[in-house]
Amino acid sequence: MDKTIVDAWNGPGGRDGELTIVSPRDNALHATDAGAFEHWYVDAHLDSGHTVIGFLTKRRPEQRPGCDPSIEMLVYHPDGTRTQVNASYPKSQASFSTESADVKIGPNSIRSEYPSDGLPVHHVHLEGDGLVFDLTFANEVPSWMPGSGRTTYGANQYFGWVVPGPRAKVTGSVQIGGETIDATGIGYHDHNWGVGQMPRIIDRWHWGRLYTPEFTMLFATVLTQKRWDRHMTTAAMIAQGDKVILSSGEFELTEGPMPYDDVAHRARPEWIRLSAPGEFDLRLDVRRISHAHDLLDDMPVVRNRAVKPLVRALIGRPGYFRFESDYELTINVDGLDEKLTGSTLHEMVALG
Repeated sequence: MDKTIVDAWNGPGGRDGELTIVSPRDNALHATDAGAFEHWYVDAHLDSGHTVIGFLTKRRPEQRPGCDPSIEMLVYHPDGTRTQVNASYPKSQASFSTESADVKIGPNSIRSEYPSDGLPVHHVHLEGDGLVFDLTFANEVPSWMPGSGRTTYGANQYFGWVVPGPRAKVTGSVQIGGETIDATGIGYHDHNWGVGQMPRIIDRWHWGRLYTPEFTMLFATVLTQKRWDRHMTTAAMIAQGDKVILSSGEFELTEGPMPYDDVAHRARPEWIRLSAPGEFDLRLDVRRISHAHDLLDDMPVVRNRAVKPLVRALIGRPGYFRFESDYELTINVDGLDEKLTGSTLHEMVALG
């Protein structure tokens, strides 16, 4: 088996000396064969205290080829509770442009505009079971991707990531159970696609970002399984105002003690640290788990108590966590000496 892994940075080394210019096509449908996976993601932290999240998905990596497209909506309420909606639609009710982000799945949609005299604007409509999101995301930071936005695994498998909206001003409305909220806040939009058996390649990933009035930081780390030699792919972006000042995978991830979680049925870190000496140092200390989930519960046949232990023995303990963490960030890029503190959300997904 070809186990060559390529993280396609522009260079020099594992970083971007020159940033890739993100085009409308980068946020459009990429792969059209039945075995490809692809989704568009948005989230917004609203001034009302709600966090709203939306997915428009052509196919998830673990789903069968030819499955129906779907949407997912989540609301994290100020009191800590969560509302979630999932729905699938016939392929006849879906369309995906290959020229720009223009996605329709039933009554749900995402559409991006690229004005010649400004930054991109993304329009999102999602609805289901008493939830309605009508939101506009106006970029405050240019679209970004790490290198060419793609990591290849062997000859024929790959995973793509572009961030059309690293930081956006959010306006619009959110309806929750008949109540309409004027939605203002800060938001994010990204897009993933690829081909291959990602659950057989990836062990776990961390992903997150943080915003201060002056700075934006995005990060992701992806660890492969033992059969892929525990390769670690890393990517980070730091922007000051509307200028990207760092685009690099040259940093190290450290995870703290790993207590067991009784909800996700697997271990998770008490803290993580991302460190690039002379450029940045970020530590995230988990204050609260806002969402923990055993991913085997998404497979109906595995929910049986007699079957689940057998499946765990074969594939491990896949789980999802969304953390609320306190952070300390030091930025030394371009001669800066900034020390920032605050709180933010980030996630860990473990497939192995």
